Amino acid sequence: MAIIYPKPSQVRYRKQEEAPPAGCRSAMADARILIVALVALFAFDRRLVHANFANDTVPSWGAQNVRVSADGENLTLTLTNQTGCRIDTVNRFMLGSVEMNIKLVAGNSAGTVTSYYMSSDGSAHDEIDFEFLGNSTGQPYIIHTNIYTQGMGKKEQQFYPWFDPTSSFHNYTIHWNPSEIVWFVDGTPIRVFRNYESLGIPYPSKQAMKAYSSIWNGEAWATRGGRVKIDWGSAPFVAGYARLGLRACVWDDAQCVSTYPASTLTPDQKTQMANIRGSYMIYDYCKDTSRFNGTMPPECSQPQD
Repeated sequence: MAIIYPKPSQVRYRKQEEAPPAGCRSAMADARILIVALVALFAFDRRLVHANFANDTVPSWGAQNVRVSADGENLTLTLTNQTGCRIDTVNRFMLGSVEMNIKLVAGNSAGTVTSYYMSSDGSAHDEIDFEFLGNSTGQPYIIHTNIYTQGMGKKEQQFYPWFDPTSSFHNYTIHWNPSEIVWFVDGTPIRVFRNYESLGIPYPSKQAMKAYSSIWNGEAWATRGGRVKIDWGSAPFVAGYARLGLRACVWDDAQCVSTYPASTLTPDQKTQMANIRGSYMIYDYCKDTSRFNGTMPPECSQPQD
């Protein structure tokens, strides 16, 4: 993947109290539409509103590096020179919102990958990714997003954060509905993948997915294309998690799945997303014509907002 990196000196974290780049405020009608949409969303998401790491997730590898607080509300995942680790949700889901608050590895995190994603099983699996690519001390993280449909990925978009993701917890949400998938950071949409199955473009609509989080050794590719390796003298590398939210349909709840509402972003949300993408996006597969030899993925010619 050919990626042109901006000079890190061009990226500055915003103070925690600052809002993301402001867009124009929509009319009161748009606000009312948003309120109605949210009410409908939460009405349909009543199955699992609050979740608990102790009750709703299990370690699937590196269990010795997984630590859950006594009340089950907080979690740490640790990478050492021996192993990383991963947790999986107990349930599989079809449509809904999955969210976690994450505090990424501080200091020299080069070569580490902290991931948070949804995925089904098998070679023809569907997958929706957030991955956080570590960097040398003082350099910005990269928020790496991707989606697989029927086992086919290569749909990466990457962003620099507009905040320091290591100094406090930030919310990362995957919202998956019949119309589109949206990646949110602290409530601001940064990416949309629309459903164009009617045009023959695959969309995750038939396979239930679990949610996963992990930390692992990605030094072969994660930082500057693999040129910067992990400094094991800085280990252990610890990522913190809090406020797991599973507002989603359990896969075998046919009524929830069949009635889950389709929704799209409001005009105000689209403006917010455009501002983030214009200021902080550093790679978009739909603009990498050399990678695909001029034959671009079909969704790249369709609106994605």
